[in-house]
Amino acid sequence: MAGTIEARLKALDLALPEAKAAIGTYVPFVHMNGQLLISGQLPMKDGTLAVTGQLGRDVELDASQAAAKLCALNILAQAKLALGDLDRITQLMRLNGFVNAAPDFADHPKVINGASDLMVEILGDKGRHTRIAVGCSSLPLNAAVEIDAIFAID
Repeated sequence: MAGTIEARLKALDLALPEAKAAIGTYVPFVHMNGQLLISGQLPMKDGTLAVTGQLGRDVELDASQAAAKLCALNILAQAKLALGDLDRITQLMRLNGFVNAAPDFADHPKVINGASDLMVEILGDKGRHTRIAVGCSSLPLNAAVEIDAIFAID
């Protein structure tokens, strides 16, 4: 039976992607002492990197916000794999957002708002979080965005 969070996903006409294995020497998540840490997630859709390139050069703001939303869905897919039930999430504590940005790009927060807004939409008040939004000169696989997360869980 689907829980409250999965019902909200369905009501928003969103589906979680398949949680992907790590592509390096790390694990996709660590579950310990009432916390769940999710490794950085890229904007993957149907097994493919959906948005590549630098903001302010190759990628427009709306496309980067959509990329951040994909990262958020991939974070929740990892959380579902780790916990079995997303309703075990008691609070999204932090999102760390990294934006592949040209040197003169300065709207990093607007990019990561794509993920932040979606987390609040899906998780309600449990989705309100602290965060960082920083620019980088490059990201793995030339992804436009990468986001990791820390959840409090029961």
